[in-house]
Amino acid sequence: MLAPPMLPVPPPTYAGTERVIAALIDELARRGHAVTLFGPGDSTVDCEIVATPPRSLWSAGYHGEVSSFINITLARAWERAAEFDVIHSHLEALGFLFARYSPRPVVTTLHGRLDTTGIPSLLEEFRDIPLVAISDSQGRWWPDQNWTSTIHHGLPLQQMPFSTEPGDYLAFVGRVTPEKGIPDSIELARRTGLRLRIAAKVYDAHEKEHYASIVEPAIAEGVVDFLGELGEPERDALYAGALATVMLGAWPEPFGLVAIESMAAGTPVIARRAGALTETIEHGVDGFLVDDLSEAELAARRVADLPRDVIRRRAVERFSPSRMTDEYEAVYARLLAEDAQRHMSARPDARDGHLAEGEPAEPAERPPLEVSPTAR
Repeated sequence: MLAPPMLPVPPPTYAGTERVIAALIDELARRGHAVTLFGPGDSTVDCEIVATPPRSLWSAGYHGEVSSFINITLARAWERAAEFDVIHSHLEALGFLFARYSPRPVVTTLHGRLDTTGIPSLLEEFRDIPLVAISDSQGRWWPDQNWTSTIHHGLPLQQMPFSTEPGDYLAFVGRVTPEKGIPDSIELARRTGLRLRIAAKVYDAHEKEHYASIVEPAIAEGVVDFLGELGEPERDALYAGALATVMLGAWPEPFGLVAIESMAAGTPVIARRAGALTETIEHGVDGFLVDDLSEAELAARRVADLPRDVIRRRAVERFSPSRMTDEYEAVYARLLAEDAQRHMSARPDARDGHLAEGEPAEPAERPPLEVSPTAR
């Protein structure tokens, strides 16, 4: 498992990719797989950890470009690649070259947007490498890629606190950036008279600027309670106690973990009808999908009527680590079968099914990957 270098696995506060990696590793290990994580040395997930770097960059106060550290991760994984059955990269497009030339099968889960920062050109070049999309929305512009599957994220949501009673405030969890809809969330709070409680990351320079220009005045106005980055217990309690969680950014979420966390706490989501939120939220059941602030106001008036026990049950069932791991196991098994077929086809005797004279038999030290029955 190849993880980005910025945060430990699992992360202590705000993050998405690293939490999903941790949930996947935990479930794979529970099923008897031997897992090695190439990632930050301060990761605490229960598997072998190859430190790249020794300490996660953001916890060490690093604010610079991270691609050099990702290349170190790839170099160390390449050095040991032959030891593994399958390599699973979460390093976005920086791992594409490694995926093409690795001696062992590599599957890449893409966690971000695919229409920015040169990604379109890379996807056009690397049509051969196996990819996983985290939503149909994320992959829809690239139907000709080598998609092995679309796999929605799973998290251990059963442990989320839960209340059947709607709260009296709106919750926002995420980053303080324009694309996450902070201004619209604040305006919705003004229009409805509800407090907006924000638990968010303010780390990068543009986040600090947005905080100073948008959030601080709203705090002074008495519309916003700013809580900073919260640990898991405090963040989960924030979800459970809210009337609704708001996700009003026009930015098309590739997935949106905040939505499934909120729903697992029984709290409906009022979200912009964009990106993967159209797949994870069923309008009128788990929350409401809106197109503008006027619709968000209407949603805020109706959201208390949605049964929170139904919202929680659906989220826990649909977004479990077990379901996610079933689907990844199926991808791993398919990659191994295709790799074995390629090796067989490349042998000089492949046409008649006999070994060439003096050719050694295939090594038998790798047992077949066992896949859970539900994934077959």
